[in-house]
Amino acid sequence: MKNLSLLLICICLSLVGNGQIIIGAWEGLSTNKEGVELRSVVIFADGYQVISIYEAQTGKFVHTNGGTWKLEGDMMTEKIEFDTDNSDRVGSEVSFKVEITDDTIRIVGQESALKRIDDGIPGKLQGGWLMSGRVKDGETQQRDTTRPRKTMKMLSGTRFQWIAYNTETKEFMGTGGGTYTTIDGEYTENIEFFSRDDSKAGLNLKFNYELVDGNWHHSGNSSKGDPIHEIWSLRE
Repeated sequence: MKNLSLLLICICLSLVGNGQIIIGAWEGLSTNKEGVELRSVVIFADGYQVISIYEAQTGKFVHTNGGTWKLEGDMMTEKIEFDTDNSDRVGSEVSFKVEITDDTIRIVGQESALKRIDDGIPGKLQGGWLMSGRVKDGETQQRDTTRPRKTMKMLSGTRFQWIAYNTETKEFMGTGGGTYTTIDGEYTENIEFFSRDDSKAGLNLKFNYELVDGNWHHSGNSSKGDPIHEIWSLRE
C-alpha cells in the first residue's frame, strides 16, 4: 500500500504540458497482494484534484485523497485536504517530478502510468464544485463554502466523484463516484463505488439539473430515496 500511496500522490494533479492545460480524467489498473484487480481514477480541474481506488470487479472502495496543486517546471506540489489512508497528511504539501504525454501521466522513476479517459469533454458540469445551499419547502438555505467542513464534487467530461470532509478536524465523512451524463436537462450518475455502502455500486440515479447564474441546481432523489434539491457553486 505504501508504493500504491506514492503513485496516488503523483497522479492526483492537473498539469500543464505541450503548451496546453491537461484536464479531465485518467485511470490505471493494478493488482493488490491478494491478486484483486484495482482501478485508480483521477479527476482534475483547474486547481483541484481527487483520486479514488476501488476493486475493478466489485466496486469495493479502497482509498481516496486529494486537494490543491501547483506546477513549477516539471515539479508538482500538492496540498492535501483529505486522505483516507493517513489523516495526518491533511494540510501538508508534497512535491514530486512528473512526466506527461498526450495520453499518459507518470511520476518520474515509476513504471506505472495513468491513461487518459477524457479531456474534460463533453463536460457541461466539468470542474470542482462545492455544495453552497439547499432548497427546502421552497426556501433556499445558503451554506458558507469557506468553512472547513466541505462537500465537494469533482467532474471531468465523463467522470464524477463527491467527497465530504473537514480540513480543520481532518475528518473524512464519505465519498462515491463513477460515470455521468448530462442530456436534455437530466443528470445521470452511474455509481461505481460508494464508501459508506459497497452495495450501492451499480446503481443509476437520475436528477434534474440546470445552471442558474453560474450555480448548479441539482434535484431528484438521493441514493436512499429521499428528495433533494441541492445548489453547487464552482470552487474558486
